[in-house]
Amino acid sequence: MMNVALPASLEKSLIYIRNLGNCPPSYLNDPGRKDFFEIVWLKNEDALHALKDTDLDAKGDWIYLIPPYRVHQLNKAGKNGELISFKRDMLEEEDKEFLLDLFKIFNVQGEFSCLRLDEHAAAELSEIFSLLEKEYRNQSMTMVKALLKVFLLKLIQVKEHDFTSQDIHQKRVYEFLMLLESNYQQVRNTDFYAGKLGISSKRLNQILKEKLDKTGMQLIHDRIILEAKRSIIHSETTIKEIAYELGFSDRPYFSRFFKKQTGQTPEEFQKQAKEHIKVKFNTLV
Repeated sequence: MMNVALPASLEKSLIYIRNLGNCPPSYLNDPGRKDFFEIVWLKNEDALHALKDTDLDAKGDWIYLIPPYRVHQLNKAGKNGELISFKRDMLEEEDKEFLLDLFKIFNVQGEFSCLRLDEHAAAELSEIFSLLEKEYRNQSMTMVKALLKVFLLKLIQVKEHDFTSQDIHQKRVYEFLMLLESNYQQVRNTDFYAGKLGISSKRLNQILKEKLDKTGMQLIHDRIILEAKRSIIHSETTIKEIAYELGFSDRPYFSRFFKKQTGQTPEEFQKQAKEHIKVKFNTLV
């Protein structure tokens, strides 16, 4: 049986579903949140992130997919919508293809991934969510697991359509980001990714610059820094060990790379992050 009331700690919970308006501070401030995948569904609200397309009306249904071990949090205070948080234990580990697709959509942009729902997608997801919430309140774990998977499969479908239905360049960006997620720790040159995509490095950089305003190497460096920040904040691993895990030959080299990319040493970032978490735990900076 599953306790739907908020436990004293999230540590023993596998899934947590709440309306955003009823989400208590005890959840928002629980350090156990770092182990959860979070789906934040804003309904008829402005986006939480800056929009590049200024012609896009920000008010609408937005879904944010926030992976575990994120660096900071999205500020959802006072927003209308739903929250689904779940641990990896809720997923069927033997379904490798599903897990790969899921991890991809949660990590496309590093800190969080976002999509805007059209009316059709919102209606379909609403039907599934209603059933999921009902079984969650009935404490039926078997049904909750099954319906969570259905909900996630629908999100995967919506997210992939969102990417691939656009022009061929947008599809290239999506493919690059997927390759990057799987290879950034081992391969850090643009030629490798361009080769996998069947285009030249120059062309890949042109596409990435047009769509994301960054070169391939800048995106590779961004991904490394993101992983470094996550490890510094959410693990007990030393900075020397983090440097080694990320493929750096020694700590000084890692520290120079980190400072060049962020303007801070790893130690300075670690200190700032600890102070930030104390006073503004539920914000994204």
